[in-house]
Amino acid sequence: MRYTALGSTGLEVSTLCLGTMNFGSSEPWMMNDAEASRELLRRALDLGINFVDTANAYSAGESEEIVGSVLDSYRRDELVVATKVFFDMHDGPNGGGLSKKHIIDQCHASLDRLGVEYIDLYQIHRWDEETPIEETLEALTYLVDEGYVRYIGASTMANWQFQKALYTADIEGYERFVCMQPEYNAVDRHEEANLLPVCESEDIGVIPWSPLGGGFLAGKYDRGDEPTAGRATDDEYTADRFTEENWAVLDAVRDIAAENDATPAQVSLAWLLEQDVVDAPIIGPRTIDHLEEDIDAVTLSLSDEECARIAEPKYPQWPVPGKD
Repeated sequence: MRYTALGSTGLEVSTLCLGTMNFGSSEPWMMNDAEASRELLRRALDLGINFVDTANAYSAGESEEIVGSVLDSYRRDELVVATKVFFDMHDGPNGGGLSKKHIIDQCHASLDRLGVEYIDLYQIHRWDEETPIEETLEALTYLVDEGYVRYIGASTMANWQFQKALYTADIEGYERFVCMQPEYNAVDRHEEANLLPVCESEDIGVIPWSPLGGGFLAGKYDRGDEPTAGRATDDEYTADRFTEENWAVLDAVRDIAAENDATPAQVSLAWLLEQDVVDAPIIGPRTIDHLEEDIDAVTLSLSDEECARIAEPKYPQWPVPGKD
């Protein structure tokens, strides 16, 4: 495993982050097996991954509980534990959002579920249209000042929103976001025209989610496949990728994989790792075999020509055509 500093911080993270959205039992596509999830996490940590990402909303806290049940068997000072806050955790008032009340309440709830004294990276899961960013940053700064959180980060928003948060923190003296979680992979490149330029100019760490495009870039599908043909993980999110230009990207990925005695998943992850702005893609394997396959991507080096072949069929644009 390789390690890198996250953005402009001195925090050392593995160049692959283990995402745990599929730890839990609230959806058919999740692992639905707590012990299998724990085994996968243990294997990831044993192979050198020290960066684990979860969220309070993943299976209503079940993912955090599974992660927490493993952490006490490993050196806490080497691990970087990340979680997120925003989505509703209960019905009724104050169930979600980024108010001071919700953030502080949910931080303590996450600490309890994870069984840790502090969270290394606490991230806002989305932008909150209803709460002033000053209130959100004040709450996050309080958590850092009190020692409950070490660093703060953000995920999935418009360029202007992220810039507003950064500049508000600078002007008002609040804690500053050190990283961003955008959707980013070789077929979903809209963030190259949205968040990534901000991250590059502000030296913000980038930890992309969905690095394999919902399995599309792992070669899971072929032209002519129907994404709703009975598979639990197939949905409209995956079907949106069934375009000719995306198939052209996948063709290039498959050709390069064959030339390098690698798999499409490894080539797709290696392409992301070659992007200067990227620190650590968030992988979400459901089996140990897939985990080990993904980790081997760290040793695969692509040439500039190979990276260009993968990128050529796409033209980044924001907003994404056909999406809100």
